[in-house]
Amino acid sequence: MWPARTRAANVEAGCEAVSDAYMSVKDLKKYFATKRGLLHAVDGVSFSIRRGETLGLVGESGCGKSTLGRCLIRLLDATSGSVVLHGETDVDVTKASESAMKELRKKVQIVFQDPYSCLNPRLSVWELIAEPLIVNRVFPSGAAMRKRVRELMSTVGLAERLENSYPHELDGGRRQRIGIARSLALSPEFIVLDEPVSALDVCIQAQILNLLNSLQREFHYTYVFISHNLSVVRHVSDRISVMYLGKIVETADYDALFAHPAHPYTQALLSAIPVARLDVKKERILLEGDVPSPIEPPDCCRFAGRCRFRDDECLRGTPELREVGPNHLAACFKVGA
Repeated sequence: MWPARTRAANVEAGCEAVSDAYMSVKDLKKYFATKRGLLHAVDGVSFSIRRGETLGLVGESGCGKSTLGRCLIRLLDATSGSVVLHGETDVDVTKASESAMKELRKKVQIVFQDPYSCLNPRLSVWELIAEPLIVNRVFPSGAAMRKRVRELMSTVGLAERLENSYPHELDGGRRQRIGIARSLALSPEFIVLDEPVSALDVCIQAQILNLLNSLQREFHYTYVFISHNLSVVRHVSDRISVMYLGKIVETADYDALFAHPAHPYTQALLSAIPVARLDVKKERILLEGDVPSPIEPPDCCRFAGRCRFRDDECLRGTPELREVGPNHLAACFKVGA
């Protein structure tokens, strides 16, 4: 059974500041140097996230969504732009000092896509979950440490009998629960979920998604949920941002995005979702052409070469995100034209 959606009331899309915004991202860029030139992985992304909400980030492989997630918590240093965490004092993650980042690491965490490759195979379940606590010297005594680790195992649904097991002895679902427990160890506020269920079968996916939703309700976490699967994102997100070639092309509440997709790329993605009903006929939108090179992105709409609505205007400039409905932004010249 798919998880119930979390609901953040009156979510405001875009990068405008809101009273309870947790994070504001403005003109964030991440370029990688290659032999052929600069690869524009993330190219001028702006948005805000409210406290306690889940922002879904979707797009095809190579669009830059995982790179963006890593830049938000500074696993990768951004080329330019800002990522501001709002609190008693605002902190720009991209410019924080080494000592400030050491404290911020306790507030921001990540759950990786492959639960096996991110776990040290030589450590037991107990050692893996205890590692963040040991590194940060959270508990002065071994008894307090053991109690906390067992609390975390219970929170994510890991039986106490597994504490001496090793990753290779467990299935994918339990490995991912270890990764989630590690991310919760220091009581964070913000978690990047980088395709946390893509390597799992459907039944285990539902269990992990239900777990993430229940943890959010209990501890008021703020999530960025990265995925290429719109069906999954629909069931866990309050808002959804669609990325294409390093840019966000559409942002909306999940219900508005699925009911009234504005950008042609979003429309094509939604048309690819299968419908399990014989009486419903769905027209598949097939995209022609190739994705432009992220090393030499065109100075026009990056989707123009594959868009069925393109005209000369699309080839003369780059569309910016603009409001096309309540809390609904899209970067397309043709929307509302």
